[in-house]
Amino acid sequence: MQVAIIGITGYAGSTLYELLKKHSQVNQINLYGHNLSKPTQLDQINDEFSYDQHLVFPYDENAIIKDNDAVFFATPAGVTSKMAKPFIKAGFPVIDLSGDYRLKDPDEYLKWYQKDPAELSDLQKAQYCLADIDDSEGAKYIANPGCYATAVLLGLAPVVKEDLIDLDSIVIDAKSGLSGAGKSLSDSSHFVMANENLQVYKPHEHKHIPEIVQKLQVWNKNVQNIEFMTTLVPLNKGIMCTMFMKLKSNIEMDKVQHAFDSLYANSKFVHVSMDDLPTIKSVVGTNECHVGLSFNSSNNSLMIVSVIDNMIKGAAGQAIQNFNHLFDFEETDGLELMHVLP
Repeated sequence: MQVAIIGITGYAGSTLYELLKKHSQVNQINLYGHNLSKPTQLDQINDEFSYDQHLVFPYDENAIIKDNDAVFFATPAGVTSKMAKPFIKAGFPVIDLSGDYRLKDPDEYLKWYQKDPAELSDLQKAQYCLADIDDSEGAKYIANPGCYATAVLLGLAPVVKEDLIDLDSIVIDAKSGLSGAGKSLSDSSHFVMANENLQVYKPHEHKHIPEIVQKLQVWNKNVQNIEFMTTLVPLNKGIMCTMFMKLKSNIEMDKVQHAFDSLYANSKFVHVSMDDLPTIKSVVGTNECHVGLSFNSSNNSLMIVSVIDNMIKGAAGQAIQNFNHLFDFEETDGLELMHVLP
């Protein structure tokens, strides 16, 4: 089949292209810019990737629908919603890596993204798909989860779904490598600031907070909010979310372990350990999420550590996983990857 990628200039779009080249069911990838006036030369975008073609076609929704079987949006927030409506109207398969269709409440989007939201009717047609838990079969517009949200939700899902914890006690310490901030330059990503340094950023303001809470409330209507803090660490890739919470007074750890075992028993990509806590190195270069648990009996608290590669599991890899579900392909197609070691 033929697929389109709209937006190839960023890390997520470039990673998506490289992964789709390995997909057994994809025989052509057509690249489109979101500049509506002129094409872009690939050698002006990213010299690190070996593209099979040297031109990004100008954006034309009719040509994209005619020449492709599905489209991936790897465009910035605020851009996708301006371009996606024709595909939604046509019922054309879309996997959207941006945040424009993740939140169901337009007012929440405006509050957290400070951009005009998509129309409510279009938001209602989008389906938020956490690929290891949600089934995207039959969906037409898939809102791919954000990177932090993916790591947090995969770690919290078993205990929130089964109502095993004090929901008001969730505290999340989230750390990300610099690629999570994108390619745009800033003071915080300058080498002399990022190297040998830790930087807390967007305290209580990160746009993945409402996305996380929205999904937790789907699983358990009693969730009100979370404490969520992000730190930039001097790594190229990777996310580690260390989550602290109180178990309910009548809950034992064997019930927690059973919840994780039950939810992820058949998972191809989520691996849970009750003994060893995961490291970022264990997942970089893969579509895997590794989760580790540690129980403090002195105060009845549980620590959950969840790690992912932010560009693969947190973006392009999960998008392909959702694509595979959507078209009933083998879930691991295009995602049989090797860890990057050392």
